[in-house]
Amino acid sequence: MFDAVIIGAGVTGCAVARFLSSYQGSFCVMERTEDVCSGTSKANSAIIHAGFDAAHGSLMAKYNILGNQMYPQLAKDLDFAYKNNGSLVLALHEEDIPKLEALKENGIKNGVKDLEIVDRKRLKELEPAVGHVPVAALYAPTAGIVCPFGATIALAENAYANGVEFRFNTEVKGVTPTTDDEGNPCWAIQTRDGAVLTRTVINAAGVYADVIHNMVSSEKIHIFPRRGDYLLLDRRTGGYVKHTVFQVPGKLGKGVLVSPTVHGNTIIGPTAEDIYDKEGVDTTSEGFDDLMAKAGLAFDDLPLREVITSFAGLRAHEANHDFILGEVSDAPGFFDCAGIESPGLTAAPAIGKDIAAQVAEKLSLAPNKDFNPLRKGFTDPKSMTVEEYAQLIREKPEFGRIVCRCEQVSEGEILEAIRRPLGAKSLDGVKRRVRAGMGRCQAGFCSPRIMDILAEEWNVDVADITKSGGRSEVIVGFVKDRV
Repeated sequence: MFDAVIIGAGVTGCAVARFLSSYQGSFCVMERTEDVCSGTSKANSAIIHAGFDAAHGSLMAKYNILGNQMYPQLAKDLDFAYKNNGSLVLALHEEDIPKLEALKENGIKNGVKDLEIVDRKRLKELEPAVGHVPVAALYAPTAGIVCPFGATIALAENAYANGVEFRFNTEVKGVTPTTDDEGNPCWAIQTRDGAVLTRTVINAAGVYADVIHNMVSSEKIHIFPRRGDYLLLDRRTGGYVKHTVFQVPGKLGKGVLVSPTVHGNTIIGPTAEDIYDKEGVDTTSEGFDDLMAKAGLAFDDLPLREVITSFAGLRAHEANHDFILGEVSDAPGFFDCAGIESPGLTAAPAIGKDIAAQVAEKLSLAPNKDFNPLRKGFTDPKSMTVEEYAQLIREKPEFGRIVCRCEQVSEGEILEAIRRPLGAKSLDGVKRRVRAGMGRCQAGFCSPRIMDILAEEWNVDVADITKSGGRSEVIVGFVKDRV
């Protein structure tokens, strides 16, 4: 029996796991897909919000501020990409300036530091690419950007190194209260492989968190998937925009943003459309038209010819538009991390720390004296000097064989992505770890070689390698007999 089972291996679930591992106990993460960061956490704006937008007094506001403050040190401890680049919220018309004032006032109440409303002259100094329409902006220097894959994988790897078990392709079919052999209350989690007993449950199931919650509580919650379309521009646009540039928020969220990424791309998005399909990540031409029209209000010359891919993500929108956190009143030992939409990526470390502390207190868990808070990231030849890279190749020749030309990813990096703890099993798993396939050709050139490497490392047929697990087969047949 486990002391705690976490349902969901997104950024929130992995944050809970990482902080729980600082206590003595037996912990497990159950994930219905084949990898961490495969749901809501894999497709978002990659923004660390300053915290001026969330309603004052809400859980969103509280954990936004706390999470924002945690990221710089967490990124150092776990060795993932993070940059404090600041953000701007544009007023497109003079009548929008009072909205900036209201955002600033709300941000100050929330505890955001150094907020400033800047006029057009100062705006152009901060962000020269801004077009002719914007008249002023709210400047938030404490905002940042992060790699959501890197952060989630880092949290998961650190949790695993500190003793947390991960079970993938393990969908939770039911959660029911029961007792152990000594008559103590616990929970039975039903999976296709049978039941697992645990003293506590942490529900971090993203858009499915309502399904899990409603299995155990009479106080039902409802989560609606809110789909957002994005455009990603080639790294040749790196430097086009320095800050994360928002527009004055509307009723469906923070509006369309234009932002750099930590890897040098430019991202535009998201749209906001409430849907019913919890797997509805299809993109639409209408969504992209909307993106380009709204982004064009802020920038006159967006380099849209540099778009290399499009995608859609889902936000777990709860009807009351706030996080649902903590032990459920009519289900002792069951803890919710539900309704985690924007600013969920920002808030995740703080949520993970607090939920872990609540579980530890309930179970009277002692601190883990062997807890190691540090994790070393992936080998990155691009950060090395010429001499350092040459020495690496002499020691490990596979790092000199380039597989992904667009992103200059070597065979050595791909092998490391597979061989690390919780290693990649699919094309997307490799992509999220070392960016092979993230470039301009979008894996058109490198996929066959990566599939061969995956097949060799996992000792399976290349036809069994998938794009992202499940039924996402890449090879569906052969035109001639194989030798």
